[in-house]
Amino acid sequence: MAEKGVTPRSADYARWYTDVVQKAELADYSPVKGCMVIRPYGYTLWENIQAALDRRFKDTGHVNAYFPLFIPMSFLQKEAEHVQGFAPELAVVTVGGGKELDEPLVVRPTSETIIGHMYSQWIRSYRDLPVLINQWGNVVRWELRTRLFLRTTEFLWQEGHTAHATEQEALEETIRMLGVYADFAINEAAIPVIQGKKSQREKFAGAVDSYTIEAMMGNGWALQSGTSHFLGQNFARAFDITFLNQNNELDHAWTTSWGLSTRMVGAIIMTHGDDQGLVLPPRLAPLQAVIVPIWRKDAEQAAVRELAQRVFALLKAAGIRAKLDDRDELSAGFKFNDWEMRGVPLRIEIGPRDVEQNAVVLARRDVPGKEGKTFGVPVDGLAAAVDAMLTTIQANLLRRATAHRDANTHTVATYDEFKQALEDRGGFIRVHWAGTGEDEDRIKEETKATIRCFPFEKPEGEGVCFYTGRRTDQVAIFARAY
Repeated sequence: MAEKGVTPRSADYARWYTDVVQKAELADYSPVKGCMVIRPYGYTLWENIQAALDRRFKDTGHVNAYFPLFIPMSFLQKEAEHVQGFAPELAVVTVGGGKELDEPLVVRPTSETIIGHMYSQWIRSYRDLPVLINQWGNVVRWELRTRLFLRTTEFLWQEGHTAHATEQEALEETIRMLGVYADFAINEAAIPVIQGKKSQREKFAGAVDSYTIEAMMGNGWALQSGTSHFLGQNFARAFDITFLNQNNELDHAWTTSWGLSTRMVGAIIMTHGDDQGLVLPPRLAPLQAVIVPIWRKDAEQAAVRELAQRVFALLKAAGIRAKLDDRDELSAGFKFNDWEMRGVPLRIEIGPRDVEQNAVVLARRDVPGKEGKTFGVPVDGLAAAVDAMLTTIQANLLRRATAHRDANTHTVATYDEFKQALEDRGGFIRVHWAGTGEDEDRIKEETKATIRCFPFEKPEGEGVCFYTGRRTDQVAIFARAY
């Protein structure tokens, strides 16, 4: 049961986040350092994320498969940049069944190598292409500093891996799937995201180019919320993924990979949450409405309960994810705080006066106090009224998050202004950029800010780089990030 109260965001944002995760019963710490236990409420939220993404994947022609958790060490060593990028994070198995293994096995940090091996067995001709496969699973990356959902040693995710006959097809797939992620984030999670290209310093190890959706959290920091990678022919050459093209010539396939993880749960918490706890977008919330019956006298109990049961059945029949909170031992006030902590979008209050009117009270989680309450909502037609209210809440969360992002996005002309803006206000800083990778490294070292992306949309046009003074039409978004 969730305890009352969390650390205020303004007092300690990191503590607030951990309080919300634990007190809303989303996840807890595992006995294994850096790992987490996802509790049923948190896992239901993840299941809803899965369902919304999986539907989109299948609508774009992808199918699900599953590949082994263990990968031969030699596979990772075939693509030099890939193994170098992941070497510090690898978990390696050297003993199995009480005996030392002939070859160490890596617990997958990502599956490009094992899937590349299998694609080399399956692809022979251009007729076998494209291959559009997605995998739902877990991966392990040995992290030194962890935070529930945002960065853990083991996490859940999906990883798409596709192979194509031409460079153009693979590039189109890479951008298409980034758009799928953006559509999900905006329309399901109510998180406004910026689509763009990663810098070469920040790209995926082994990719030609990486693309990202970047979201702004409540404290102004950035969170990379999903990535899509154009792998070129790098992995195809490493794993001999070849095919006879339409000219009867042997060619290497062009491949992509793309992934979104349980980090999205953290994004939802930090984008929408407040000092009372979670605020969940209705389309993904495990529960969309909770019904709280209220009575003072025993004589009132039966009628209130009867109406509450009727309302519950009505909403359930309409496909609304509802719960009737009929816990006798708890006060109505405790229940209100409990469900506010858990971020349920809509609370439905039913008391003796409501029974008399055959009506209910609707209380919105996104609008606190009396302002968010609608009194005397008739039971007749209630399902439609609740559905409309949930749609309004969903839209309001997106509007509010977009306003927050826009208010905390700044432009600067010089490096001194850049540093001052980071210290004073944080947020996203949009600049013209003509710097090198070494310049990028120095800025990161001095300010802890990184290039989050080169946004696709850049209405600024040409300008002067804030760091080098050179003219350029390239725009970068810098921010401190999780």
